[in-house]
Amino acid sequence: MSVHEDAAELAGELAELRRALHREPELGLHLPRTQEKVLGAIDGLGLEISTGVALNSVTAVLRGAAPGPTVLLRGDMDALPLQEQRTQDVVSQVDGVMHACGHDLHTAILAGAAKLLSARRESLRGDVVFMFQPGEEGEDGARHMIAEGLLDATGTKPSAAYAIHVTSGLLPRGVFATRPGTLMAACADFKVTVRGRGGHGSTPFRANDPIPAACEMVTALQTVVTRKFDIFDPVVVTVGYFRAGTKNNIIPDTAVFDATIRAFSAGAMERVLPVVKATVEGIAAAHGLEVDADIHSLYPVTVNDADAVAKVGAAVREHFGEQRFVPLPQPLAGAEDFSRILERVPGAMVFLGATLEGRDPATAPFNHAPGAAFDERVVPDGAALLAQLAVDHLTGAAV
Repeated sequence: MSVHEDAAELAGELAELRRALHREPELGLHLPRTQEKVLGAIDGLGLEISTGVALNSVTAVLRGAAPGPTVLLRGDMDALPLQEQRTQDVVSQVDGVMHACGHDLHTAILAGAAKLLSARRESLRGDVVFMFQPGEEGEDGARHMIAEGLLDATGTKPSAAYAIHVTSGLLPRGVFATRPGTLMAACADFKVTVRGRGGHGSTPFRANDPIPAACEMVTALQTVVTRKFDIFDPVVVTVGYFRAGTKNNIIPDTAVFDATIRAFSAGAMERVLPVVKATVEGIAAAHGLEVDADIHSLYPVTVNDADAVAKVGAAVREHFGEQRFVPLPQPLAGAEDFSRILERVPGAMVFLGATLEGRDPATAPFNHAPGAAFDERVVPDGAALLAQLAVDHLTGAAV
């Protein structure tokens, strides 16, 4: 049978794995229960398995029947600190934690690809690295895995790398989408603490109120990106957290806000960081306040290799149908640490629509929303595509 047909046979097994992962989500780099489930899912496949030291990663190597190149396939495993809205029968049983970005599907997809490729070991000329990664959500798990030797797992640096990312909206169910070049943005965290002098709300002139200055900083950051940066090489600054004070008649000593910064080129990200820092420092000085402005760069721009994208498009059209592949017209402003892999290995990240039946992709709650939900019926197709891309790479199939 074809890879696609074999993947369909695994649908029930992969759904059970995805549901088990969804019920017990874990955060960050340390995912012991998730790691245990992954090890159970790939047990008996004849893989060379190693686990992380600084994180609960799993690196599994499939040796083909003959020597050849190495291809890397990745699935991230961590969840998000959100309270899930009950939209399906299977919900998180961990209070305040949910798989709001679909990483439970990613893990099941990669486990499925491991099963499909293990059954085809004799036809493979080369090796496959299965990268089960914690800590994608801001913990830079890919960097940790690279530091622990991921790219040397077979003794040969990978010559191709692929990952699938599901979406709870944007795309219809079952549609694959990607683009050559920039796919996703670089990102950085910007944490600001404005330090003033507290006092009574009735006599603000006896204090030095940090709240108005912090509010001014928030609005100034929105203005500076439109006046300092090219609209065709855009920058996004969003303040998602603001905290100050305890009561309406108390002027606090401090006001704190956190922002995320996004850019679609390394150059724009390099330019924006000193600009936002200077902006808040200038406003603080004008108000006679002190400010701590800390910037933490997270992930670089996710850049797809053009040849790898062409291979993805060809594989989807051949094995799933012409209508199942959509070229993305422009990048998305989300960020990904699979960018760490693509900086070193030519490859591609591919989006897969997992919008629930009855929801409109244009309005469905998107990834990272408490109402985000994913149709697990796409898992076999995701596994089939990853496996097919590896087969094509290791058997010399041409685009």
